[in-house]
Amino acid sequence: MGRRSYNRVLLKLSGESLAGDQGYGIDPQTLSTIAREIKEVVESGVQLALVIGGGNIFRGLAASSKGMDRSSADYMGMLATVINSLAMQDALEKQGVSTRVQSAIAMQEVAEPYIRRRAMRHLEKGRVVIFGAGTGNPYFTTDTAASLRAMEMNAQVILKGTKVDGIYTADPKKDPDAVKISKLSYIDVLKKGLQVMDATAISLCMDNNLPIIVFDLTTEGNIKKVICGEEIGTIVQGE
Repeated sequence: MGRRSYNRVLLKLSGESLAGDQGYGIDPQTLSTIAREIKEVVESGVQLALVIGGGNIFRGLAASSKGMDRSSADYMGMLATVINSLAMQDALEKQGVSTRVQSAIAMQEVAEPYIRRRAMRHLEKGRVVIFGAGTGNPYFTTDTAASLRAMEMNAQVILKGTKVDGIYTADPKKDPDAVKISKLSYIDVLKKGLQVMDATAISLCMDNNLPIIVFDLTTEGNIKKVICGEEIGTIVQGE
C-alpha cells in the first residue's frame, strides 16, 4: 500500500452495498471483497471504524411513510444494522482481522455496549470497531451516527462508500448530462439539497470541520486508494 494520507478513518457503508446485485439481504461474496480491502488497509497501520446502514434488510423511513409508527420503524432499522455489523464482523475475522462490534442499543450477548474510551482503545490496538444500532435514537439516520462516531473517535475523515463514484449535478443513471463534481463545500451540499448525507449529518460535519469523501465502493481497490489520498470520488469540506 502506498503513501497514507489518513491515520484514523470512519468508513460508512450503506446497507444496500452489502446486498450486492441481489438488491436485498446480505451477499457473502460482496462481504468478503470488502473485508479483504479493509484487511489491507488495517495491515498498513490505518485505524478504521465502520458504520453500516440497514437498508438491505429494513428501511425505517419507508415503513413509517406507509403508516408504521416512526419510532418503532427506526428501532427496527437499528436492529437491521446490528445484523449487518455481525455479518461484517464474521467476514473480517475470517480474513484474520481483529474486530469488535459496539451497539448503541444494549445487547450484551452479541455486542459490546458503545463505550467511547473502549472503542478508542480498540482502534489504538489495531482492531476494527463496527458501530451498530445507529445513534440508539429514532429520527436519526445512520449517516448522522457515522458523523457523530467519527467526531467522538477523532477520525480525520468520513469515507462514504456508495454505488456511484462521487456526487453529480444530477442522477447519472437518469440524466446523461450529469457531471461529476470533485470538490464541494458543506454549504453547497445543504443549499442544493444534494443527496450526500442528510442535513443533520452534514451540519454536524460542518460544525466540526470533518471532511466527507463520497466514493464508489463497488470498484475493487477504492477503499485503499481513498485512504492513500488518491483523488477519487467527491470531497465535501469547508470553504
